[in-house]
Amino acid sequence: MIEQTVEIATKDGKITTFIVHPEREGPHPVILFFMDAPAIREELRDMARRIATAGYYVMLPNLYYRKGVLELKDLPPLPEAEARARMFELMGSINIAMVMDDTDCLLEFAGRDPAASPGPAGAIGYCMSGQYAINAAARHPERIACAASIYGVQLVTDRPDSPHLAAHRSPAELYFACAEHDTYAPLEMVEALDASLKESASNAEVELYPGVHHGFAFPQRPVYDKPAAERHWERLFALFRRNLG
Repeated sequence: MIEQTVEIATKDGKITTFIVHPEREGPHPVILFFMDAPAIREELRDMARRIATAGYYVMLPNLYYRKGVLELKDLPPLPEAEARARMFELMGSINIAMVMDDTDCLLEFAGRDPAASPGPAGAIGYCMSGQYAINAAARHPERIACAASIYGVQLVTDRPDSPHLAAHRSPAELYFACAEHDTYAPLEMVEALDASLKESASNAEVELYPGVHHGFAFPQRPVYDKPAAERHWERLFALFRRNLG
């Protein structure tokens, strides 16, 4: 495997991005891997590596670069309540429009890298970033052929860039994995999302993972559920195979 961490220029600075892909048989289809709320960490890089071993060029950008945050290990330790407040503050420092600007720059960089295929690409987002993966597919219909939201939040809102509306505009195949127990993405939102996508006949699936909690796919979380995590990997790799080869 080949790994590198690069600084990609954006209109707001430089977005630090971890890139990993196989050594051989390239170029490889691009996968944009949008991080969850706690910030970049080795756990996420390991997940990016797992995707890359299946033959993909994976880009994991640090979405908090505007705040000068490098990664989770660089943040000073705080009591749990204060650490959670800091996390929500960082989450609130970015929005869909900002991350879509970043997405433009990420895809432009990949377009200049001979290791990255110029063909169909994919996107995946966990937690706060499910909305970003879906909106990326709507913003780049000519490039992003599939996208997945894993226990994504704020998927149905009253804003014009709500992910459920972005899904209506996207021809990509979309997949939404939702936890049965999720205070950040309650069942009412999941049901509204499913109904909206069925009404619009979007090429999308909403799958409820029974008995699990928000964060179930992260190995280092107390709520990690191995059978559900492996199911989500199976769904992701099948999605990528169908659309990216």
